[in-house]
This record gives sequence, C-alpha cells and structure tokens, in this order.
Amino acid sequence: MAKTEKKLIANNKKAYHDYFILEKYEAGIVLHGTEVKSLRMGKCSIKEAFIRVENGEMFIYGMHISPYEKGNIFNKDPLRVRKLLLHKKEIAKIFGKMKEQGITVVPLQVYFSGSLVKVEIGLAKGKKLYDKRSDIAKKDQKREAQREFKIRNL
Repeated sequence: MAKTEKKLIANNKKAYHDYFILEKYEAGIVLHGTEVKSLRMGKCSIKEAFIRVENGEMFIYGMHISPYEKGNIFNKDPLRVRKLLLHKKEIAKIFGKMKEQGITVVPLQVYFSGSLVKVEIGLAKGKKLYDKRSDIAKKDQKREAQREFKIRNL
C-alpha cells in the first residue's frame, strides 16, 4: 500500500501548551461538499474546539470551517457539530480513559491524507501553571544553546 502524504490544514499549538498529550489517534470526520472545498483553501480553525463522546459516538464541537465563497445555499453552519469516525473499540477505549480524573480529548491537527480529511485527536491531561513555566524555561534554554552553537560554528 502506497504511503500517502499529509497536507496540514490546521494545527492546535495551544493544546501542546495547555496539556500533556498522552496518546494520539487518527479519526475521519463527516463533512459536506462545500466544507471540503473550504478546507482545501485552508479555512479552518480548531483553537476552541473540543471533543465529546455521546451514545457511543464521538463529536467535535467548536471547529470553525469558514463558508465556501461560491457555495450559496449549500453552505452549512461554520460551527456546527461534526461527527468523528473511529472504530467502536477505539471509542470505548478513549471513553474509558476519559472517565479517569483529569483526562480530556482535544483535537491536535486537521489534515488531508490523500483525498480524505483526517483529525488527529489526543488524550490529554491538563498542565498546572508551574508545568507551563518549566516548559517555557526548557524551550528558552534550548533556544539559547542553539544560538550559541550557531555563533561558535561561524
């Protein structure tokens, strides 16, 4: 089977800042035609999006897909609830982990895998303020080391 390349549409950098990502899953998403055309133009935001499990199905809330400019009456509501496509076993596993204290499911990326739109979701545990500060300090140290390495090699 040929390996398909991923074309990134939207990335949720805030999720990596606010949460520890424990596991990642790839899910399909149910979309309408004009939404796919809008995604091909890169008009998507998942910054405020979140995921819930209801009746054994996963839904993504708050994912904004801008209306397609040439779509007239076929455009759907930009913030409508969209269904995620996963196997029942995966949903049950994720739901079981969500029952644990402090575990949530957040969307990390939206991308094209071949011609299909996929959403990368992650099981996440919230960071405390001191965790965020330590991550920022590590990032600064790494940046300084890179800068000094670059200066030394010139």
